[in-house]
Amino acid sequence: MDLMMIILPVFLIFFTGFMGQKMIGFDIRSISTAALYLMSPFLAFRTFYTHALTIDYLYIFLFCLLLTVSLILIVWMTSKMMGAGRPQLSAMILGGAFPNSGNYGAPVVLFALGAVGFDYAVIVMVFQSFLMNTIGIFFASIGGKEQASLQESLQRVIRMPVIHGAVIGLVLQVFSVTIPGTLLNAVDLVADASIPTVMLVLGMQLAAIERKRVAYRFASAGTVIRMVVSPIIAVIILHFFPVNELIKAVLILQSAMPVAANTTMFAIQFDTEPDLVSFTTLATTLISLLTIPFVLFLIGA
Repeated sequence: MDLMMIILPVFLIFFTGFMGQKMIGFDIRSISTAALYLMSPFLAFRTFYTHALTIDYLYIFLFCLLLTVSLILIVWMTSKMMGAGRPQLSAMILGGAFPNSGNYGAPVVLFALGAVGFDYAVIVMVFQSFLMNTIGIFFASIGGKEQASLQESLQRVIRMPVIHGAVIGLVLQVFSVTIPGTLLNAVDLVADASIPTVMLVLGMQLAAIERKRVAYRFASAGTVIRMVVSPIIAVIILHFFPVNELIKAVLILQSAMPVAANTTMFAIQFDTEPDLVSFTTLATTLISLLTIPFVLFLIGA
């Protein structure tokens, strides 16, 4: 019951966006663009500015990178066997490689593993956000209807404001530059608005899904990779990492999270099979109600 009370607010925000789209009808693309280009850079800046670096962060980053690359390779091989096209491949990568480690995973870690575990979960969220806003945007761009070239996709990644926000925040932190409290308050206001906005966008997109346009076999493959293959790969990677048991538990739990809500925003922004990505997000989020308690049991939480 306690775990359900942690997960319930997530579903409430999704449902709010869902009902708002059904009852009112919004321009989803415009809202997602505002979240991606205006709000997310402030969140990235604040996260990288306020979290000091330690050696554990290096191991966590390497873990996140290895897990993401491994999952992308698995998705690529799976898509080839299934005869997927370029848009379907990109959508499956968005759905299979990037877990919801922030607005879903972090609260679950806090409940299951306590405040210290939550601190590690925030670092995971930072690195996963960086990977999503680089690798994720790259595949969303290259698989969009515009069929961007490799060079064009890389240019789009470099131009993304969220990357600039993260770099600026990291530089200011490393050089111990103090920002006035009033200015940080303004940053906090915009940063705090980004996560619920992204979650509302997901709910809106779920309401706009046309069942006939969802390729269920690709969604099923992405769901299995995200919910089953990902935590297994995480356990294998962590076998070779010199980190404590708490960090291992946090990383395994975060790797078992459903599809990140941000991937729907990317799919909408670049028109990369948004229905397929949204449906995979919905399916994995619902399935997580069963799989997350099982993972918690396995890690002894």
